[in-house]
Amino acid sequence: MKKALPIVWLVLVLAFIYVPILVLAVYSFTDAHMVGGSVGGLTFENYINLFNNEDLRNMIFGTLVLAIGSALIATALGTLGAIGAFYSKKLPKTLINGANQIPVINADVVTGFSLCVLLIVFFGIDKDTYIPLIIGHVTLCTPFVYLSILPKLKQMDNNLYEAALDLGATPTQALFKVVIPQLLSGILSGFMLAVTLSLDDYFITTYTKPSTFDTISTYVVNATKGSNTEVKTALWALSTVIFIVVIIVVICMNVIPSKKKENK
Repeated sequence: MKKALPIVWLVLVLAFIYVPILVLAVYSFTDAHMVGGSVGGLTFENYINLFNNEDLRNMIFGTLVLAIGSALIATALGTLGAIGAFYSKKLPKTLINGANQIPVINADVVTGFSLCVLLIVFFGIDKDTYIPLIIGHVTLCTPFVYLSILPKLKQMDNNLYEAALDLGATPTQALFKVVIPQLLSGILSGFMLAVTLSLDDYFITTYTKPSTFDTISTYVVNATKGSNTEVKTALWALSTVIFIVVIIVVICMNVIPSKKKENK
């Protein structure tokens, strides 16, 4: 009984997380107009509408460009910040770690409104330039990249950097040829996390985006308030596609390193 209880609890937790997504995925292959409504039969019409609708295509493309671009910037800043803090003295390291925690703990709505006031109202940056939007997403993602890389730095042998210097490498060469290769898995994890956070964000995007631009999150919220059933059901298909892509990425990130370890 004691062995069965943890398994039952795990199954319940996983069911709570994934059953709603699976239900939505099933309905994305039907002609139903609402989840729980009558189903006439299986169809791929929602997926056809998803890729034929120009507004949806532009929204998806813009969201991906924003997510990947802001994630690249956040990954660079988070990596350099983590390395700098790790090799700093105790006081600067403590201050940097504390400052990094603020955006993580702070509510997104507070961060989004603060960035709006600072960048758009105080500095007068035009929202149509996309600069406030990019800064907002980089601000959101960078602390999580930092937290992804810091454990890898703690696991790394500190003598490697000093050995590279002793063998004649410059600090820059030691950084890029010795330290960063040791952190690649953490950097990749941080990048993927940054992409996910950018794709998922609503509040910061709402406060900083141009009026004519929508990401998946803002588009979905606006679509659910409207009466366009075709767009709503196409978004079921989009949710299913995103879920499948995430599963594939997670499997690849776990299987490929395991195979490399086995080959070694």
